[in-house]
Amino acid sequence: MKERVEHTPRASRRELNLTRIFDAPRELVWKAWTDSRRLAQWWGPRDFDNPLCQIDVRPGGAIRIHMRGPDGFVYPMTGVFHEILPPERLVFTSWAFMGDEITPLFEVLNTVIFEEAGSKTRLTLKAVVDKAMPGSEGPLSGMEQGWSQSLEKLAKLLS
Repeated sequence: MKERVEHTPRASRRELNLTRIFDAPRELVWKAWTDSRRLAQWWGPRDFDNPLCQIDVRPGGAIRIHMRGPDGFVYPMTGVFHEILPPERLVFTSWAFMGDEITPLFEVLNTVIFEEAGSKTRLTLKAVVDKAMPGSEGPLSGMEQGWSQSLEKLAKLLS
């Protein structure tokens, strides 16, 4: 069965809301977000991999992922978890960098809700850009596509 995609209109260009129905139980979808080995398998756009994926899933815990594009360029991302409510809710801030981990290109507050939908899981992602540096327009314009492709990879992993 193909996943159902719902798009919620954005309040602004700096907010993204996506909902996906995964053909998997909520606990399994939760583990795919909170186990670094599983997360590394689906995080990032199509044709990207993650040579580094470290997460410490607890309030104040860190997230650090290096996404490698098909051209070999590495896009570092770091962050911190704020709220962990297994298996219902994750809230974390992420910072995206361009080649170094000194000055973030942008900062995003991410809220992920996991809801039981019978034997399936309804996942709702809200990503709000809190800060953006000059030059972040290109990467931010691809945020919806990047998240959509990541969630497609997650659906394949869960099937």
